[in-house]
Amino acid sequence: MENEILGIGSRVNHKDYGFGVVIQVKAASYLITFKDQGTREILKTFDGLEVIDLMEQPDDLVSYEQIEQSLIKILRQFSDLQEVVPIADKWRGGTLILKPANPDMKPYEMPISTFFNKIIMIRDRIRVLEQKVNSSSIPEEEKIAIQQYITRCYGSLTSFNILFKNKSDNFVGESSRD
Repeated sequence: MENEILGIGSRVNHKDYGFGVVIQVKAASYLITFKDQGTREILKTFDGLEVIDLMEQPDDLVSYEQIEQSLIKILRQFSDLQEVVPIADKWRGGTLILKPANPDMKPYEMPISTFFNKIIMIRDRIRVLEQKVNSSSIPEEEKIAIQQYITRCYGSLTSFNILFKNKSDNFVGESSRD
C-alpha cells in the first residue's frame, strides 16, 4: 500500500482477515469491517493490505476528536454551562442562614450548595467577560482599564474562597497576581 490514503468506503483484502471495507479514517489507522472477522483497527503503515477499490479521502475530512474539541470550545464560549467545581467537604449539605436584625422578620435559608453554584456562575461569567474584552477591538488602554476592574471583582470575591475544595479554584485578586 505505497502511501495510498484510503477513504471511507474503500474495499480492501487483508492477508489474514480477508475482504473488508474502510468505515473510519483516523490519524494513524483505519477502522475496517471485515466480512468474516468483524471490525478491526489497522495501522496505516501496515503492508499486508491489498486495495481492491480505492475511494479517495475528501480534503476537508474532520476527525471526531476535532469536532468534539470544537464543540466543547463553542459551548464554553457561548453558554452558561459551568465547569464542575467541588465544594469543600465541610460545607457539603450545609445551610446558609441570613438573619435580619429585626427580630420580627423571618430568617432566609438557602442550601450552601445553591449559594456556591451561584458564586461559580458569577465567576464563569466574569471569565467570559474577560475573554470578550481581551478579544475585542477596543483600544488597548481601555482593555487594561476594564481588566483592572475585572481583577478587582475577583479580589472582592476572595472572601468566598473558604467554600472551595481545591485551592486552584479560588478567586485571585490584584495582590495575589503580582
